[in-house]
Amino acid sequence: MKINSIKVGAFAMLLSLGLACNPKESQDAKIKALEDKIAALETQNTAVTPVNVQSTQAADPSSLGQFEFPAMEYDFGTINEGQVVEHVFNFTNNGQAPLVISNITASCGCTSPDWTKTPVKPGEEGFVKVVFNSTAKSGSQAPTVTIQANTNPTVTRLRLKGSVNPKNSGSVAVGPVKK
Repeated sequence: MKINSIKVGAFAMLLSLGLACNPKESQDAKIKALEDKIAALETQNTAVTPVNVQSTQAADPSSLGQFEFPAMEYDFGTINEGQVVEHVFNFTNNGQAPLVISNITASCGCTSPDWTKTPVKPGEEGFVKVVFNSTAKSGSQAPTVTIQANTNPTVTRLRLKGSVNPKNSGSVAVGPVKK
């Protein structure tokens, strides 16, 4: 798509330059010449490999673990602001190699993860514990944790979701008050 738009732009530019520089040559001949140039460009292999590309190989399945979570999302329902929700996502390693979690990051400071720090052998179980603190949060919430591990794909995301009722701010009136 990008190459086609570049070609069309080049065609338009060459057409306008060609018409402006040599008014004696017929328009049809110029258009034909430009169409021929575009056809020649299309037949060439114009794919350019960036200089910083590293060669890659397909991962050997015998060197990978594989997550199997019964559920990758937990709905905590509706809670009041300030409450803390904890949920443990258990998983089984269905891969052919020990599963190693290298890092887990949370989508916000309100969420903190904990996980099995040792390699999980094939067929064994591990966990990812997610704690969500709803202080200063209200409305619909969907915090996530991103797991980096020796799996394919290398990134896996788990999600909590639910709603947080705001704290009552006392008797402070909001908006116009009718007496």
